[in-house]
Formats: sequence, C-alpha cells, structure tokens
Amino acid sequence: MAAIDQAVAAELLSRPVSTENETLCRLVPALGRSLARDGFGDDLYDTLHEVVSDQSAPSDNGLPARLARLALPVARRRPKPRNTAAPPPADIARIVDRFGRATKQLLYVVPHRITPYPVREVQLLLDLRDERPDPAQTVVHLRRWALAIMTILDLMGDDP
Repeated sequence: MAAIDQAVAAELLSRPVSTENETLCRLVPALGRSLARDGFGDDLYDTLHEVVSDQSAPSDNGLPARLARLALPVARRRPKPRNTAAPPPADIARIVDRFGRATKQLLYVVPHRITPYPVREVQLLLDLRDERPDPAQTVVHLRRWALAIMTILDLMGDDP
C-alpha cells in the first residue's frame, strides 16, 4: 500500500466522477477481475483448517521417531474418533459468518477464474450456505461447507 500526501489526495478527490451507464459497465468487470486477482485472506484458510482438522488429536512429541532411532518397537495406536462435539455458539457464529462472506466472494470471483463454470460445485456451495442443520449436525455441516469451499479454491488454483 502506498502512502499519499494531502495534496495528492485532494487532487484525486477533485476529479470528475462519471455516473454514465456505459462507463460503469466498463468498470464493473475490471473491478471483478481485480477482486479475483487479490485472492482470499489468511483468515479464511485458518478457519478452513480449524473446521477440517481434528482439534482433539493429541501430540506424540516425536516419541515414535525417537523409539525408531533406538530400534525399539513402536506401539500401534487405534485411530482416535473425530471430535464431533459442537464448538461453542460464538465459534459457530464466527465460522458461519466467515464461510458466508467467503461464499459471497466466491460467487463473484468464480466466473472470472474458472472455465468452464463449475455448476455442480457452486450449487452445492449455495445449498450448504442456505441449509440450517440441527444442532447435533452442526459440526458435520460446517465440515461439508468447508470442503465445498476448498473444492472451489482448488479449481481456482488457490491452495489453502
């Protein structure tokens, strides 16, 4: 971001502004392409990771690697069940808000970044945005929504 002084800002603000429909029709696609190039913020990727990853997985502190170096057998672990407990309501509201904003931005950006238009993926994204799951199904719903967002990001070439 560049800093400008007051003289430059005053000059920019004093320029005439067009309200002609023809000018605005030329600017809207350019602004859409600019938005498509800007990408998404790190907060979306952090939220996706938070929802998709298993937050309850314990850390092994490198114990299996240390045991292997000493030629000791490594005990097999049973896979831990995924944490399906619903997060606090404040976290759910934050995640739903972030995914809602991401969905809105994706709907605007996808036509500029993906050819051919991914009809099924966008329809799934819209269905998940409009769905209101039971409280018991909240975690599953958020994971499905996160995976739908990640699918479209993959099609765009933005890897989280």
